[in-house]
Amino acid sequence: MPIDPAAALAAPPRTTEIAWEQRDVLLYHLGVGAGAHRPATDPDELRYTYEKDLQVLPSFVTVAGGGLAKAGAFTLPGLDINLAQVLHGGQRIELHRPVPTSGRGTLTSSLAALYDKGKAAVLVLRSEAADADGPLWTCDTEIFARGEGGFGGERGASERIQLPERDPEWVQEIPVRHDQALLYRLSGDWNPLHADPDFAKLGGFETPILHGLCTYGVTLKSVVDTVLGGDTSRVRGYRARFAGVFFPGETLRVRIWDQDGQLLVSATSVDRADAPVLADAVVTHLP
Repeated sequence: MPIDPAAALAAPPRTTEIAWEQRDVLLYHLGVGAGAHRPATDPDELRYTYEKDLQVLPSFVTVAGGGLAKAGAFTLPGLDINLAQVLHGGQRIELHRPVPTSGRGTLTSSLAALYDKGKAAVLVLRSEAADADGPLWTCDTEIFARGEGGFGGERGASERIQLPERDPEWVQEIPVRHDQALLYRLSGDWNPLHADPDFAKLGGFETPILHGLCTYGVTLKSVVDTVLGGDTSRVRGYRARFAGVFFPGETLRVRIWDQDGQLLVSATSVDRADAPVLADAVVTHLP
């Protein structure tokens, strides 16, 4: 059955309760490499790994309280999609204020947009979190569904970023642990593609790959530590497109350009001749 855009877009928002604790934040930070790339007791690293003076890396919102699994993207009316053909295309977060180290609130999810790319459909699932003090964050998840296009919808605007031709202002190379995916999956993404070699081979990979959202978090931490003085509260927005796979044990090269008050970012694999991993990445921040 083809996608019914009218039914999908008219579906009422869904609301669910979410909660998280300091332990969840600490585990997430370890899952994106905190404490692994300089002395673990460095005060700047302890802000991610020790409850005293703990801060929250904003990409934590993708797993907070159950993360994207709480949104229920594929149970909406009008969406009869082959899940085997689904890819996570991109992620965008907007922070309305710093994320508390523990909390509870409501997550309201809806289909914000549905685009027809011809041979594929692109779904934009929006999740908005709020607590007793008001809005916390907005999270847009872009889902690329192969073979689901052709339903007559709008194509949507391109959000590709043209990187400056000059050298980046900052470059950081981050060795990623061989067990990084095994650690990151404890924050809630249990897909065996990231742990089971036999399952990975069924997907066409010689070894398990790192979660795209793990690379997303590793890259944001690099930007915060390199450019924003290690202060996560300065981040106001972050978006990126998942441009390629990354394997645990490789080294991630993060390049950062300061362009008109925004930070343009690319992430590539050093081990595979700068094969792209994250592209069209932008971090907006407070001065």
